[in-house]
Amino acid sequence: METAMTASSITTRTDMPASRVLGAYLAEIRSECLRYLRNPGFMLPMTLFSTVFYLMFGVVMSPPGGEASRYLLASYSAFGIMGPGLFGFGVSLAIERDGGLLTLKRALPMPPGAYLLGKMVMAMAAAGVVVTLLLLIGVLVAHVPLSAGQVAAMLAMGVFGVLPFCALGMFIGTLIKGQGAPGLLNLVYLPMAFLSGLWIPLRMMPSILGRIAPVWPSYHLNQIGQRIMGLSHAPILGHVLILLVVAAVLFGLAARRLRRHG
Repeated sequence: METAMTASSITTRTDMPASRVLGAYLAEIRSECLRYLRNPGFMLPMTLFSTVFYLMFGVVMSPPGGEASRYLLASYSAFGIMGPGLFGFGVSLAIERDGGLLTLKRALPMPPGAYLLGKMVMAMAAAGVVVTLLLLIGVLVAHVPLSAGQVAAMLAMGVFGVLPFCALGMFIGTLIKGQGAPGLLNLVYLPMAFLSGLWIPLRMMPSILGRIAPVWPSYHLNQIGQRIMGLSHAPILGHVLILLVVAAVLFGLAARRLRRHG
């Protein structure tokens, strides 16, 4: 009987008209976005953590429009982008696996990728909001001079730069139980940000940290931000490719674990 039900579910999914498949994806995206918008425990830390730090160090303690304000605008943008990917994917996936919600989703007549796509779009939207807030503070309060092209590039960095951290959060979420997810992800999130030079420039830190910094995806995201701010003239293509490889590898590993272990 179980085999018959599984076959029936697969048949239902594959025989769905294209309009219903698209509707299922859109419904799951809408559900995930609304769920997190209505959860201040997720949205407020994601939006306020990096903006408050930027106000303190990039505005109050830095000359208006100076190099420090520009550097910190890029680095705190990278810091803010990491959060929705790691926590929006990692914590929720671990909790929902423990609670059986992921098993229930698989049993529903919906495309199997809709659940993960919904979370990904939610994280991209949240990262875009964080970068938008930081840009508003940077331009209106810190008086950082930015062209329209730089603003657009920073927003694109926010929306797409979150994907490697979605993949990392998804992979960690397949490894741990729900109760331990927030603590472990904080142990990944905060040290990785520090070791990537997001809080203190790497040139002001021990040289060994500068040599190992390229190991972290957050380092490469920060380098893209510094290039957009005009503080670096190094090509960004290599950093973009590394982030794409990190995202692809971690998404592949996480999907493999989900297929095997649920």
